[in-house]
Amino acid sequence: LSLSYAVITSVTRDDLADGGASHFAETILAIKKKNPGTKVEVLIPDFNGDEKALAAVVQAKPDVISHNLETVEALYPQIRRPKANYRRSLEVLAKAKEKGMITKSGLMLGLGEKEEEIIQTLSDLRKVSSDLLTMGQYLQPTKTNASTQKYYSPQQFDRLKRIALS
Repeated sequence: LSLSYAVITSVTRDDLADGGASHFAETILAIKKKNPGTKVEVLIPDFNGDEKALAAVVQAKPDVISHNLETVEALYPQIRRPKANYRRSLEVLAKAKEKGMITKSGLMLGLGEKEEEIIQTLSDLRKVSSDLLTMGQYLQPTKTNASTQKYYSPQQFDRLKRIALS
């Protein structure tokens, strides 16, 4: 495909002993072998906090390790899957950073979070030295998913960008 940048992700694979880490690692290595110039970002699960799983991904040398917080800490129990843990997610980013990786996270906004909770989340990401962040508008995909509580205007996103950069 002559891609210059590839993002690899998957559904959470808690059914696998390594949480799918070996699949991520093999995919990174295959892409780099086929096209050494392609930058590879992996959007990984928290691997249930398994440091060996994270190390396997790091060893394959992706260019960016991404793990999405998705929401503020107060909303984690209702928004994230039952076994997800806000602090463990931050720890995944911290451990990847300690291993020399460029790290990235993402937030969905519009789930009922308060501005001070967003600012606290930005601060938490800064404390673990996360390098990159995406923030996007949450839109309810189906009637069984959490409903959209707020629509952020482009100006509100610009304001949050300024806060994040500060």
